[in-house]
Amino acid sequence: MAVAERKTKEERREAVLDAALEVFAADGFSGASTEEIAAKAGISQPYVFRLFGTKKELFKAVTGRCFRETLETFQRAAEGQRGQKALEAIGEAYTGRLLPDRVRLRAQMQAYASCDDPEICEVVRQGYGDLVAYVERVSGLPPADVSRFFAKGMLLNVIASMRLESIDEPWADRLLQGCKE
Repeated sequence: MAVAERKTKEERREAVLDAALEVFAADGFSGASTEEIAAKAGISQPYVFRLFGTKKELFKAVTGRCFRETLETFQRAAEGQRGQKALEAIGEAYTGRLLPDRVRLRAQMQAYASCDDPEICEVVRQGYGDLVAYVERVSGLPPADVSRFFAKGMLLNVIASMRLESIDEPWADRLLQGCKE
């Protein structure tokens, strides 16, 4: 008889965060079910609440982790670089690794859409603020350049959300071309 390996509390917590990322990305904060998250994580629903307290706390934990992982990706990409070269490296990492991840992209968009809730909004603001502060620090560029960098990133999020890269529309082609310049 095979003996199932018992997971630690931290391993179960990470499994719940992974499952919740998928469910929240698909259904948003309001539409997500903790029952579905628990089933996807292979644990009971009461254990989800034991780990996180509320669905909102779970959503905040998922959102915070997404921003931390994005920041870590930025840091790895820009390691040893400064100025415009750092921004280019971050941009390549974002478009090459993070943007194609539809689950993370949708989770990010769901987090922005959930900012009517002040507690969720605070997590989003903090996470986004950390990204901005890092880009400012590593690039040393003026606010206008940093703003353009983030504006392009948000436009790329919208483009990826609509899957414009896979359609044959002149306006979409022009928009995509503009992002490459």
